[in-house]
Amino acid sequence: MATYKDAGVDVEAGYKAVELMKGHVKKTFRPEVMTDLGGFGGLFSLCKDKYSEPVLVSGTDGVGTKLKIAFLLDKHDSVGIDCVAMCVNDIVCSGAEPLFFLDYIAVGKNKPEKVADIVKGVSDGCVMSGCSLIGGETAEMPGFYADEDYDMAGFAVGIVDKSKIIDGKSIKAGDKLIGLPSSGLHSNGYSLVRKLLNPSKEKLQEYVEALGCKMGDELIKPTRIYVKTVLDLINRYEIKGISHITGGGFIENIPRMVPQGLRVKINKGTWPVLPIFKLLQSIGNIGERDIYNTFNMGIGMVIAVDSDIAQEVLGYLNKDKEEAYLIGEIIKGEAGVDIC
Repeated sequence: MATYKDAGVDVEAGYKAVELMKGHVKKTFRPEVMTDLGGFGGLFSLCKDKYSEPVLVSGTDGVGTKLKIAFLLDKHDSVGIDCVAMCVNDIVCSGAEPLFFLDYIAVGKNKPEKVADIVKGVSDGCVMSGCSLIGGETAEMPGFYADEDYDMAGFAVGIVDKSKIIDGKSIKAGDKLIGLPSSGLHSNGYSLVRKLLNPSKEKLQEYVEALGCKMGDELIKPTRIYVKTVLDLINRYEIKGISHITGGGFIENIPRMVPQGLRVKINKGTWPVLPIFKLLQSIGNIGERDIYNTFNMGIGMVIAVDSDIAQEVLGYLNKDKEEAYLIGEIIKGEAGVDIC
């Protein structure tokens, strides 16, 4: 008699994976969460008194081919952070506070301990961004994925009052751009990275002097989550625009927050370009325009503010929070980016 397990799907392993991940999930719960893990839908209540005209903001993304590095390293407890970061960093650009997150993990073979490791990373990312992991799906897909492979994606929902939406409409010529540093490559450009470095298990264990660490440690660094820093700034200052530097680098992403008739000027040398980008540019002989159109170059989030408060905002960030840099300004001209 044929069974589902004979076809490669082990439902018992699925049950075990859920049990192993429950502790990680519960640590993300905000007071608004109304359901436990295991229901058909995650319920999340809204406090009506907190918002006058609440607007929901959603975002979805995945980790991309960075997962190939996780496979080679057999390290799966941080890519979940990447998955969360790629979603919540996007929605906070509208001024939204992330509320809850759902994940989707597709595996070739359900290995409960590995799945629990992945979900641990997701829950860590949720804690970092202050949102709740209220549901998800683990799909076992034999014959579609190799036994050791998996893919993952996520979906986040946040909230902002209509009057406080950040949409870049008030940006004008002369406004300044403040850059918040990245932790490294984040989760973009890995197809090019893998082509240039041709990583193997052995290569990833090699110490690279220029990086100050093993190659694998550099490539697996999780994407930085900017939510708490950005929400803090929004509560203190008038933030006109926010751009998350993801796929497309500076060239594609920064103009997305700028109104028509304005252009972006980025001043090179105003922040430290991380060693990994210099290494990749050297190995691949990548042109300047191409590298700024692919990678974050050490800046993961760009914030537009009025020139009158730029130094104050910068001082606040540098005093108690983190390193931040005045990296450019808004000028008149056709849409685009000048890197000078």
